[in-house]
Amino acid sequence: MSGTGAARAAGAGRGPGGPWWWARRRAMVLDVSLAAVSAAECAAEGVDFSGQAHIPTALGVLFGAVVGATLLVRRRWPIVVVLVAIAVTPAEMGLLLGVVGLYSLAASELPRRITAVLAGMSGLAALIILLVRFHQAVAEDEWDPPFWVIPVLSVLTALGVTAPPVLLGLYVGARRRLVESLRERADGLERELSLLAERAEERAEWARGEERRRIAREMHDVVAHRVSLMVVHAAALQAVAVKDPEKASRNAALVGDMGRQALTELRQMLGVLRSEPGPGEGGAGEARGAAAREPVPLAVVAAAASAAAGGTGAAEAAGGPSLGELESLVGQSRAAGMAVELSVEGEARPYAPRVERAAYRVVQEALTNVHKHAPGAWARVRLAYRGAEVAVLVENGPSEGGAADAGLPSGGNGLVGMRERVTTLGGGFVSGVTAAGGFRVSAVIPDRAEEGAADGSADGAGAGGAAGSAGAAGRAEPAGGTGGAAESAGGGSGGGAEAGRAQERAASGDRAGTG
Repeated sequence: MSGTGAARAAGAGRGPGGPWWWARRRAMVLDVSLAAVSAAECAAEGVDFSGQAHIPTALGVLFGAVVGATLLVRRRWPIVVVLVAIAVTPAEMGLLLGVVGLYSLAASELPRRITAVLAGMSGLAALIILLVRFHQAVAEDEWDPPFWVIPVLSVLTALGVTAPPVLLGLYVGARRRLVESLRERADGLERELSLLAERAEERAEWARGEERRRIAREMHDVVAHRVSLMVVHAAALQAVAVKDPEKASRNAALVGDMGRQALTELRQMLGVLRSEPGPGEGGAGEARGAAAREPVPLAVVAAAASAAAGGTGAAEAAGGPSLGELESLVGQSRAAGMAVELSVEGEARPYAPRVERAAYRVVQEALTNVHKHAPGAWARVRLAYRGAEVAVLVENGPSEGGAADAGLPSGGNGLVGMRERVTTLGGGFVSGVTAAGGFRVSAVIPDRAEEGAADGSADGAGAGGAAGSAGAAGRAEPAGGTGGAAESAGGGSGGGAEAGRAQERAASGDRAGTG
């Protein structure tokens, strides 16, 4: 009991354990040695005690040995050791027993009031015995000292025997408790650091996944639209190759232009994937030498994919396409034979690059889906500039019965990607089949210009809100429309109250789309 739990725990970790209550064998050896010395001391003092008590000497020696041997249990029962030492004080034996017992008591985990009471009892017993012995010695020597000499000497001697072991034990016990507290704090910090490391690894894995999804969206937007137009032009070329050679020649030129643009954009992105961009080389630097290069971060690849999707130098400087390029986008669909109308409401104003890029991608993907799933259908694109947000609506009619199907494959990711883009920015997205048998896509995106500087990281940070909408979206296959694998209009945007209001505005615009 005199050793604290900290000492036992520390001892168990530093050496082999001992039997019974000893945490270490070294502690057991120390206690056995002290008990042997104390037993020898008390046995020697038992000779004088047997003469004073008029008992056989052997009995006095045996009594002293047993009393001194109680020091063996000082760690387990320090109170017993101190009480035995107090009890044998009148027999003038057990000096080592009393000193070590008081030290063990003070260093233990027992309440301090018990330590104070027993230390006071031991000191009082020693004081009484000292007073009696000093008076006897003075009487035998016929010395008449001043009256204060004997009390002062008795008090100082009693304090000298009692106070030092108690103070030393208190110091050692406090130090043990402090060490144990620091050890527990260090263990707690280690556990917290381990937990933080695990969470950081989880966040890093989540961020990597978000960057992969972002790259996939950018790659899809870069390639799908132009390749779809190429397939449409190729189908038209096949249909008019014999009847109208001049139109066939124009379609062939358009297919070549589209192919070259797609190859250029793919080359830019693949160049970033293969090597780091060199200084002054734009999006994709060439590999120099045979030395292995460090892996390119996914964020760099995503940024390059976004820049490559812009098509013009100005768009690349802004980080991607802008709303000012919608006319060119619609013109490409017109050139492919689609009857598409573009209407703009409100006064044109600049928005954050991420907002303009998201709105552009929504229109681009919606028109691509019309080419895929509703050949020959008309389409209407509406762009509304508002004070704190921008709204786009793309609606198409049903597919014409005589129109040839281009046979474009559908991965089923178009509407999912649109919804993720919009809800990531805190906007609202609604898509669904119209009453006339066509399809309608509506998006309202709030302008967050102050977040434009954080373009590289905000897509991943906001994807948590987008996940709820994308995951909750259902699937439906309309007879002809903007998504062969169309999503239902259900599912919240997950971007908080602002996203909820944007969702309502998108739904309102959807209902009023043909008005």
